[in-house]
Amino acid sequence: MALPFVQALPHGIHVIDTGFQRPLFDASYLIVENGRAAFVDTGTNFAVPRLLAALDDLGLARDAVDYVIPTHVHLDHAGGAGLLMQSLPRATLLVHPRGARHMIDPTALYQGALAVYGQAEMDREYGSLVPVPAERVQSSSDGLTVHLAGRPLHFIDTPGHARHHHCLWDERSAGWFTGDTFGLSYREFDTAAGPWVLPTSTPVQFEPGPLRESIQRLLARQPRCMYLTHYGQVGDVTRLAQLLFAQIDDMVALGERLRDAPQRHDALKAGLAALVRSQLQRHGVIEVEAGLAGLALDIELNAQGLAVWLDRDQR
Repeated sequence: MALPFVQALPHGIHVIDTGFQRPLFDASYLIVENGRAAFVDTGTNFAVPRLLAALDDLGLARDAVDYVIPTHVHLDHAGGAGLLMQSLPRATLLVHPRGARHMIDPTALYQGALAVYGQAEMDREYGSLVPVPAERVQSSSDGLTVHLAGRPLHFIDTPGHARHHHCLWDERSAGWFTGDTFGLSYREFDTAAGPWVLPTSTPVQFEPGPLRESIQRLLARQPRCMYLTHYGQVGDVTRLAQLLFAQIDDMVALGERLRDAPQRHDALKAGLAALVRSQLQRHGVIEVEAGLAGLALDIELNAQGLAVWLDRDQR
């Protein structure tokens, strides 16, 4: 019986809605090849029952999972990794080398998120972070290839959103698992023009130059599609990439203009909202103001990340 929060795609790829924040906001991917499996991104602790249910629904034993692969260690992508690994006795956690220590000892990761969100939000949305035993953690490297039952999965280092970010190329589907490197694309903004995408400059490691370079590296493989954590599979890759490049440039220009503005955070939020409003209108979205309201959290975090970049750049 198909689970309502799982969508089956071609090539043995399954999109699992983790339930974080709202429906169709945060995805985990389950790749299945000849009875072996890998998860790409996990969502938070509260997603783990859904991920295990997806295995059960597909008739896969817990020891059929060879890899758990966070694209980076932000909690909506990796917060549930430690808890999930407790149920997967044969799995190796494959993580960017800058993120490995945070999976082994998540204390600093938790404290950093606590400073941003506060205790009530942490308890409600994330729970306590579970460490992963060091012997079960493997660091990726730029150019690493691993095989899932013979299926090659290639890693590249993709800074820009975060310095602890890698993306995963699936040769079988000619698609990238992009985490947040290829932005956010929520299905409610799909129109006759296709999907729409928004860069994410979440604090604290946004770097526009490296982000552009990372996207160019993704494009160099001429992908058929991208598998976004927020949210799902998208095609029309070349158009979306150009849209991302234009918006990154607009964000940088906005930040430079408001670098020394009074009440800068509010000014950045207003400026980003104006840019998004214009984008949604051009894309043919009917309910633009409702769309903006739905993007309030993303705009808030983008403003925070842009401010951190401005201050770091000034130093």
